[in-house]
Amino acid sequence: MISEDDVEALLKAAHKLQTAEGIRLTCLLEIAYASGLRVTELVSLPTDSLSYTSETLLILGKGGKERLVPLTSSAMNAIVAYERVRSNFLKRNKTSNFLFPSRSKQGHLTRRRLGQLLKELAMQAGLDPTLISPHVLRHAFASHLLNRGADLRSLQKMLGHSDISTTQIYTHVQKERLHAVVSSFHPMSKKDF
Repeated sequence: MISEDDVEALLKAAHKLQTAEGIRLTCLLEIAYASGLRVTELVSLPTDSLSYTSETLLILGKGGKERLVPLTSSAMNAIVAYERVRSNFLKRNKTSNFLFPSRSKQGHLTRRRLGQLLKELAMQAGLDPTLISPHVLRHAFASHLLNRGADLRSLQKMLGHSDISTTQIYTHVQKERLHAVVSSFHPMSKKDF
């Protein structure tokens, strides 16, 4: 798993890129880390899945199940910036219902290409590119929220898991975190007899 500092390094490196491709990558990274979307959900996002007023994404996940995923203000800002350059990725005189259109057969950015872009960004950020992938960002989203006190049920809904046991895979909470919780919250932790 990557740390919060690693994610911050990726975001800083992405925000330095001022080309259309860089702005798109920043948007992808911001959405991925803000939402914990599966890579397929991310690259194939329909434009109408985004609500600017509620700052959410309506995701059609596995099994055709819909879920509403909140976005951070940073992700929303990245989307607004990306919308200004989105037309650069459309085929000539074409429109697209995908938020991240491309000239690929699918009509949207591919999973493979996103993986390549993230590895290139990792190198620019001084990180080991073998440790960075779209799924690693999903894992980081889940783990970082849990480490900061998010509850498992809310995380289950955001990740689109039908079974809570699937969400528990992301709960590799460090021993130090568990000790800190006991030390901070257990009624007997501060008492000496």
